[in-house]
Amino acid sequence: MSISPRLPSPSTLAYLLLVLTAISGEYPSSLVARLPGGSSYKENVVKQLKREKLLRTFYRDGLRGLRLTALAKSLLLQDQPEQFRPYLTGSTETNTLKSEVPRRLRLYRMAEVLTTMFNAGVPVFGWEKALIFGDASIPLPIPLPAYYSSREFKELGSLTVKVRGSRAVGLLLAKSGVFAIYNTSSSLMKWEYRAEMRLKALLQVELCNRRLAGLYRNAAIHGLVFGAGMESLPGLMSNTRELRHNYFILDGNYDAFHFLTSDHYGEVILRLLCDPELRCLLDSILSENLRPKRGGFPIEHDALDEDGTPVLFAYTCDMPRIRRFDTALELHGRSGTLICFDHQEPALRQVCGKQVRFQCIDFEKFEGRFFHQ
Repeated sequence: MSISPRLPSPSTLAYLLLVLTAISGEYPSSLVARLPGGSSYKENVVKQLKREKLLRTFYRDGLRGLRLTALAKSLLLQDQPEQFRPYLTGSTETNTLKSEVPRRLRLYRMAEVLTTMFNAGVPVFGWEKALIFGDASIPLPIPLPAYYSSREFKELGSLTVKVRGSRAVGLLLAKSGVFAIYNTSSSLMKWEYRAEMRLKALLQVELCNRRLAGLYRNAAIHGLVFGAGMESLPGLMSNTRELRHNYFILDGNYDAFHFLTSDHYGEVILRLLCDPELRCLLDSILSENLRPKRGGFPIEHDALDEDGTPVLFAYTCDMPRIRRFDTALELHGRSGTLICFDHQEPALRQVCGKQVRFQCIDFEKFEGRFFHQ
């Protein structure tokens, strides 16, 4: 007697992997290591899904990814048609997959951010968050934080034509603000300046001042870029002519532009970035034995030490703010202290001058105190 094919239980890693693959189109095999569970367990889950003909490996041009089979698509559409129809039907990019390297790399960058958001506890699935881009009215308040991919922008219809060419992979809504999300992965990104400015304007008008005016009216749009590791930071913050295309980050287009890594460090700091109360608690701890910041002081700072030396809290790696601090210190012939996590220090030393001293937060101790109690 044959057993009818069926999906894994929704509470399992197997189901999670199918859903992430459906939303991503092609899920990078390397990202499975970042999902919950032991390595041997995750390996067995992938093997079992392949045996059940729900997943298959696609390998070409040195890129190895996981794709859904026709059976898996059919079962997911039967299970939750409203959730999966936008991804698994029609000519959408996640349904009509291509083999060209640039297209696959974009899918991979989006999958990396999706995984980081999920691991940080940010809702990413349609059934977990408010639907803000459709035609229906949005009842406030909405659950925060929440992540929306750039594909979900397309529900805005013809308005999205204005932002074609933007490198943004998604949008993060949090109590701390609205963030346009980018991912350079392991390479530097060439920005489409005008497209990014149109995206910022669209988010400001359509989202902050119309759909979610009760939450974000006149709120500033922030930028958040992910990279494969901290070694990406010096290139993003470079002032050399060869990297002129990166000036988009440093010339004030976004009030804040944070850099996080696509790993466990980035996941933890993302949780911190989304939670203003938690950041306030950390700032209060860092401010112990420091004097409060002084209005009218010529150098951007968060506190002053007992000698009047400016101190900047830079643990979320707000790149323009760090650059302003470094430049102002040099301009005024002063020294200052920059406080960051220990894993951030080597890269930040490369982008700051000798006038900047470093004080490091032990990441493991911070995580244990704030998240593992």
